[in-house]
Amino acid sequence: QLVESGGGLVQAGGSLRLSCAASGRPFSSSAMGWFRQAPGKEREFVAAISWSGGSTYYTDSVKGRFTISRDNAKNTVYLQMNSLKPEDTAVYYCAARRMVVPGRKADEYDYWGQGTQVIVSS
Repeated sequence: QLVESGGGLVQAGGSLRLSCAASGRPFSSSAMGWFRQAPGKEREFVAAISWSGGSTYYTDSVKGRFTISRDNAKNTVYLQMNSLKPEDTAVYYCAARRMVVPGRKADEYDYWGQGTQVIVSS
């Protein structure tokens, strides 16, 4: 089970930190990812992290602004979002993969959270 938190309303240029708490399956052996879906758009890849945290991946539009990290002792993955823009507005989903290496496609992930809403006002 994956439970996201930390979403909300923020002004452009502001910051939010999303958290995803995992329970059940061993978290430390799972690659984790963040995806987002804006109204009327398909779900898109945002960031991913390997089981150890040693490898991270980002979509181009968030590089330099977002940082994905994980704390395996707390079974939690984070997405620190800085310099937010109105186009970052979306529902953000946490996902877990039954592999140690992360992927960039939604169908590569096996478990999903319910999502947390992020709204960035201009």
